[in-house]
Amino acid sequence: MIIIFAILGLAVGSFLNVCIDRLPLNKSIVFPPSHCEACRHKLAAKDLIPVFSYLRLRGRCRYCKAAVPRRLFWVELATALIFALLSWHYGLSPALGIMAFYACLFIVIFVIDLEQGLILNKVVYPGMVVAFLLALYPWPWLTQSIGMRVAYAALGGGIGFALFLLIALVSRGGMGWGDVKLAALIGLATGFPLVFLTIIMGAILGGIVAVALVIAKKRKRRETIPFCPFLALATMITLLWGNNILSWYLGLM
Repeated sequence: MIIIFAILGLAVGSFLNVCIDRLPLNKSIVFPPSHCEACRHKLAAKDLIPVFSYLRLRGRCRYCKAAVPRRLFWVELATALIFALLSWHYGLSPALGIMAFYACLFIVIFVIDLEQGLILNKVVYPGMVVAFLLALYPWPWLTQSIGMRVAYAALGGGIGFALFLLIALVSRGGMGWGDVKLAALIGLATGFPLVFLTIIMGAILGGIVAVALVIAKKRKRRETIPFCPFLALATMITLLWGNNILSWYLGLM
């Protein structure tokens, strides 16, 4: 089953690349069919085999030899690996479908913000709606009452929104409004109290990377780095292992 979901992840990753390319440009993710952005030639089925077509063509368009972005390869490969991990972790269950949805959602958010510095309403708002509806599923860290599950999700979303709204107001442009909306989505997805763990983990991951980049002289001290990718990564870690991490931390106190 793991291999089947890895193959499914390759195909889904190819579709996520289409979303990443077209959503910021307000283009349809269905039409026109996949084509080379350099020569506009329609791609054949043999050009669209995830990962393998990229490797076989050595990252070049078959028709005009223009370079194909390496991001296409990495998104497809990462999605396959994540789907394999999720299938191993959850088995064939509703949780697997839910986590696969969140993985796809946050991969799209992660890459678009990393490449273009955008957090799109057309991605975040539908994600909020679905996250709130998914609160009906009995995650192990929430109570068995449907009312309490929904309340904890709403509380998590409210806390995420309020904290980042306060930061955005105080920083006067240091944090964008897209981050505020994303924090609300993350709170709805993780719920209370794991929203706090997610935000703290995202800040730690961002800080580690920022320091590493400064030490490696890849970035100046006063340059900013996008926070969204670290929040997206922290959210997936929290959804997978947040309850265990929180229990471990509380056990140390």
